[in-house]
Formats: sequence, structure tokens, C-alpha cells
Amino acid sequence: MKRLFLIACLFSVYTVQAQNTREQFFKLTRAGFNEKNTLNTTAFVEKYFRLPGNTGFNASIRQVESILKAAGFVEQKNAETESPLTYRVEKRPMKRNTWEPVNAVIRIEGERDPLMQFSTNRNMLAINSASTPAGGVSAEVVFMGKDAKIADIDVKGKILFAETSSGRLFTMAMNAGALGVMGYSMPSYTKPEIHQTSVQFSSISNPQNKGFAINLSYGAKEKLKAALSKGVVKMNVVTEAKSYNAEELTIVANIQGYINPNERFVYSAHVQEPGANDNATGVATLAEMARLSAVLYKSGKIRPQRTLTFLWGDEISSTGRYISEDKDRAKGILWGMSLDMVGENTSKTGGTFLLEKMPDPSAIWTR
Repeated sequence: MKRLFLIACLFSVYTVQAQNTREQFFKLTRAGFNEKNTLNTTAFVEKYFRLPGNTGFNASIRQVESILKAAGFVEQKNAETESPLTYRVEKRPMKRNTWEPVNAVIRIEGERDPLMQFSTNRNMLAINSASTPAGGVSAEVVFMGKDAKIADIDVKGKILFAETSSGRLFTMAMNAGALGVMGYSMPSYTKPEIHQTSVQFSSISNPQNKGFAINLSYGAKEKLKAALSKGVVKMNVVTEAKSYNAEELTIVANIQGYINPNERFVYSAHVQEPGANDNATGVATLAEMARLSAVLYKSGKIRPQRTLTFLWGDEISSTGRYISEDKDRAKGILWGMSLDMVGENTSKTGGTFLLEKMPDPSAIWTR
């Protein structure tokens, strides 16, 4: 009985100590985490439509690098063990050109105001769309209903419009001689009838770099359908985009563990995609986490037993490579956390929390 009592006492002491340590770390991080830094970084990253290799993606990586350097991380020359705080920028040749949107405007002929424009909705131009000639193209818009077949519609030299994804529409329309397409495909959980100017970004397969795909908002789709109900509609479409050879950048920072440095916790945030929520917030939050961790480490307030790794790059592929390219390193990865769409206030955004996951055991979402 005495032995059991002693074990119980020791367990109680250990539990209290663990709780005290946890609370101590919470106080340190809550006091030191600078929300203004995070908001400023989010604003910087959000300025760009980010895809691997393009101007905005690279600028975002370099912005993170500047934050790391200011916090005391030093650039790694050969090995992570060179310094307690290291970072490296990995460069890889891309198999395909990167893509970068510049501008887009669509206007129903005879109307003064644009139906949509890039300056207020960057998602309207589907990824991999080509540029139109200067001044754009003007053509008749042809609507394809739900049960219609493109073989029964003359789309040559015209713009095909349908209530389906622009990516699905594009290939068959281009094969039939269309100049481009306009698609509408907003899931119901995005509440498009309420958020009538919202558009989800999408991409098309366009190896020939010809033609364009426009993603319509609910409001634009309804206006276009109303115009078509009155007769023939012609539209002027201006698109401008760049496609060029580039390198893919990934940035990895480490705080070395002092007892088990080969074991690590990996935090990651994907840089690509155009939004503030998805995922400038994750990039910025992870940058502030790394900055604060470095500050606490240098001040002697934390001394992690295992290595802390912070990674920014292309979604899925960058973390996949981190695991697959070094088998010994992979063995030491104990835990991972993805900073993705951090801190959204759904009362303001109107968003719905949507879970897409494999059967358990799988990822865990925190809110």
C-alpha cells in the first residue's frame, strides 16, 4: 500500500510539474507572439497571386528569409548542425513553366462597366490561361445548357459559357475551335447567393498556351444569363498572363535539439495559392512562430530537447520531398503540423468549416 501511495504521489508531482511547465511555455509564447508582425506579413504575401516559381511566390519566400535572418537564423552552408539556428533556401528546376497573371477584364459589349475585372477579383482568370492580343478579343457568347452536347453547338471563334467548372469546359471547347470559355462552379457551402462576387481559383490544362478560361462569380453569371435571355450577346475579353521557366524555392529553418537533435517536430505552411486566408495567414503565422522561438532560444528561456523545423514551400510536394529525400531524417520526424488557413473569423468571412480527410487515423484539425 505504501508503495502504491508513493507511486501515486510521484505521479501527482510529475503531473503538476508538467502542467506548470506547459503553463510556463504558454505564458512565454502568448506574451511574445506579435500579432502585428503576423498581420503585416499576411498583407505582404496576400499582395501576390502565388504559384511555385513566379514573382509572388519567390517574394514571399524571400520575405520569410528576411524575418528569419533578423531573428538570428544563419544561412546554412553545408549542414544543419553548423549553428543552433540555421535556415536554407532550396532551389529546384521546374519541369513546367510557372504562370503569373497580370490582368483580366470582361465586358458585355454596349455596357459601360466591366462584368468582372482582375483588379477586384484575381481568381477570375484560371491558372494557365494565355494572353489575348492587345485590346482583347470580341466574340459572341454561346451558352451550353446542362444536357447540351458541344458537338451540337457551333462554338468556332466564339466564347463558350456553361454552369460547370472552367477546367472541364476548356479542353473540349478549344478542341471545337472556341476562343475561350467562361465557367461557373461555386459549391453551395461557399454560399454564392450571399457572397455574390466570390470566386474560387482554378486551373486549366493548356500546353499550347492558347485561349483563356474565366471563372465567373454568382453575380456575374446571373447578369450574363439575363443578358443572353434578351438575345445575342457579344463580349470583349482582355487577358494578360506570363508563362516562363523558373526555379521552385523552398525555405527550411531549424532550431537544433540539444539532447535528441535527430528527432524533430516539423511545422509547415504552403506558400502557393492566391488568397489571404489560403494561405498567407499560414505563411505569416509560421514566420512569427519561428521568430519568437529564436528569440526565446537566444534568451535561454527555451532549450528544446528535439529539433524544431519550420518549412515553407509548395503544398504537399515540399513536405513530401522533406520526408522522401532523406530516409534517416524521415525516421526522426515524430510529429508534423500544417499551418493552413489560420485564424479565420467565420462570422466575417461567412465561411463554413469543411473537413476533407482520409479514414481515421488521419489528420487532426484544430480550431
